[in-house]
Amino acid sequence: MSHVFPRHTKSNLPVAVGGDGCYLIDDQGQRYLDCGDAAVSCLGHSNPAVIEAVQRQVEQIAFAHTGFMTSEPAEALADLLVEHAPDGLDRVYFVSGGSEATEAAMKLARQYFLEIGQPERRRVIARRQSYHGNTLGALSAGGNEWRRAQFAPMLIEMTHIAPCFEYAEKPDAESSFDYGQRVANELEAEILRLGPETVMAFMAEPVVGATLGAVPAVEGYFQRIRQICDQYGVLLILDEVMCGMGRTGHLFACDRDGIAPDILCIAKGLGAGYQPIGAMMCTAKIYDAIRDGSGFFQHGHTYIGHPVATAAALAVVTELTTRALPARAGVMGDKLQEALQAEFGQHPNVGDIRGRGLFRGLELVADRETKTPFDPAHGVAGKIKKIALAEGLICYPMSGTRDGRVGDHVLLAPPFIIEDAQIDELVGKLSRAISTSIPG
Repeated sequence: MSHVFPRHTKSNLPVAVGGDGCYLIDDQGQRYLDCGDAAVSCLGHSNPAVIEAVQRQVEQIAFAHTGFMTSEPAEALADLLVEHAPDGLDRVYFVSGGSEATEAAMKLARQYFLEIGQPERRRVIARRQSYHGNTLGALSAGGNEWRRAQFAPMLIEMTHIAPCFEYAEKPDAESSFDYGQRVANELEAEILRLGPETVMAFMAEPVVGATLGAVPAVEGYFQRIRQICDQYGVLLILDEVMCGMGRTGHLFACDRDGIAPDILCIAKGLGAGYQPIGAMMCTAKIYDAIRDGSGFFQHGHTYIGHPVATAAALAVVTELTTRALPARAGVMGDKLQEALQAEFGQHPNVGDIRGRGLFRGLELVADRETKTPFDPAHGVAGKIKKIALAEGLICYPMSGTRDGRVGDHVLLAPPFIIEDAQIDELVGKLSRAISTSIPG
């Protein structure tokens, strides 16, 4: 009997014992095409450069507390990230994962306004159906009601505006651009309702991952969001924990939208699964306010800036940048989109195929014409996950796509090293899983 506390207490999981490129291997020798591990394994499972970097760093120094010392890999990784970052981002605060990154971002935003003499700014605005992590602050910012419900009495008060979800929420008579401007303007209305002097930040994912299923904003949406934040002195926090680090065809997802945030959060693909690591990046203006004020960011965890984790991430980002792997993710993502369209474009229960780069989502519906979701009682997403795993495919089906209760999607996030034949394998296995799982 296992003493591990699993995510799902009634599941009987295979035991992973090996990795080979795009595949995971269990203790029975079965190989699984890994296309849904929460968008972590961007380099696959056996990258020699990253493995060597981890081994070398452990031999040199495994841990040094950042209250006393910095480390060479942390300094080098920060330099490399800033070199490629959107304009203005100048400092990097390393953490151990995505939830820690978004928590740090919100706390930094609050302390920034204290340092510059605006203590009344304390409110965060986010979007419905967003996901920013599972710690209490991150969960408060997230807008998925299913994830929030049982912890609601413990959450911090935050408000949520509409997502930019064209497929489900744009009226037919409205252009994509006009729709984007209208839902972006909800931010201005909410700032005015709360009082501009009380709002410190707006947080959003450039491409929404787990809770919407690879949904990018329409053209012009984030430019308008940036204008509103600038007009009212509100910090723009972009959560690229899932969609960043090359996943959508750019090293930083917001580059595609032509904007730069004040604070940016990354994780998952930053370590590519070889070590647990995340990071919060901020502008020099924010950092200087701390440096020239109290001089101390009142936040921290034991393993921030961990030398082995930053050594692994340094090797990962070096691989991404020197091998032009984000661009490859864009090219292979187009091929994946074409293959998905060919297989599912006319499927009566696939309403939308969307995303950017190697970050793609399929919206599953009971009725394609009306876009009506399946009854949650059918458990479509859970069935697809189980059957796909039996087929040898790891994908990321989720329920609650529309409002946290109804709606099903499948999220696909294969390694950037995926080949044409593996795209065919992915689509074939997914097709069998979907056809077996659809009710009726």
